[in-house]
Amino acid sequence: METKKDTTIEKNCYSDEELQMFKELILKKIAEAEHNLELLNEAVAGNVNDVNDTAPTFKTLEEGSNVLSKEENSRLAARQQKFIRDLKDALIRIENRTYGICKVTGKLIPKERLMVVPHATMTVEAKLAQKKR
Repeated sequence: METKKDTTIEKNCYSDEELQMFKELILKKIAEAEHNLELLNEAVAGNVNDVNDTAPTFKTLEEGSNVLSKEENSRLAARQQKFIRDLKDALIRIENRTYGICKVTGKLIPKERLMVVPHATMTVEAKLAQKKR
């Protein structure tokens, strides 16, 4: 008795057309992220609403608020820089044709995940398993 062989082949990389689509998405996200980073850096560098024009009783509160605001903007800027770096790394993976391949399982990361998180390097399952450790 002859058994029917499975003719479905699991895809192990994205096509050139798909990679080009991801590249365009990533380039758009980089441009947006760099714009946001520029705004954050401007906010950290100097505050338009300086404390010089406020009443002395509120000056101390205002200065404390500015310090907290600058610290938060600095943290956000650092996160934005990491995001940009991760996106640029994804572009390198596209050029190397390794984009979309899970670094843990070697399986293809679903397109839906990459559309939402284009710099992803792991499948959701691999990411969840990593967090459990």
